[in-house]
Amino acid sequence: MRRLFDEELADLDTSFKEMGLLVSETIQRSVQAFLDHNRQGAQEIIDGDQAINQREIALEKKSFEMIALYQPVTTDLREIVTILKAVSVVERIGDNARNIALSTIHVKGNQRVAEIEKQIGETGTLVAKMVADVLTYYISDDAMGANSMSSVSHQVAKDTRSIRDMAIDAMKANPETVEAATDYLVVAGYLKRTSDYVTDIAEWIIYKRTGKIVELNPGTSSFI
Repeated sequence: MRRLFDEELADLDTSFKEMGLLVSETIQRSVQAFLDHNRQGAQEIIDGDQAINQREIALEKKSFEMIALYQPVTTDLREIVTILKAVSVVERIGDNARNIALSTIHVKGNQRVAEIEKQIGETGTLVAKMVADVLTYYISDDAMGANSMSSVSHQVAKDTRSIRDMAIDAMKANPETVEAATDYLVVAGYLKRTSDYVTDIAEWIIYKRTGKIVELNPGTSSFI
């Protein structure tokens, strides 16, 4: 029975990481599609969102089945609960990627601002790396690495505030940039929320490793 449980738990871990890596790649692709004005690429991301949702449903179903069948306790139960909690957060990150893609489809402004788009691209890359890194910390059971996500999240908060300030300045300087600048604000907001979600996953990793509930992102959940 123990061998079967360990095998199924390993499969659950693998499936969770595969879903997370898919979402990390999707975030990066959605930001790039926005910057490239690539509506076709954005539509592909929107169409692919259902596959991410299906992965979440499958992982949740498997988690509940394992709890019911094996009735795990202590460390084993914490590991399954961590996946159960984290998978829903990963799905919300996928929703943010889809929403960025929707912004790409709907964007109307022609007056683009290269400096702001450069910052969005860099921030998007950082956020995608956060997602990939936190999954690595999950697999390696690295509570210290998970804790480091807090400082990266603060950097994302700083970057998105910079995007906000630049977008406001652009609108003041040239009213024709208003539509584009509004889109920049929307995308920056999705990136900020994604970094907040990553710290949520990191908190569950620490719980998995130590059994303690921690707060890694106090007072920084607001985009503004």
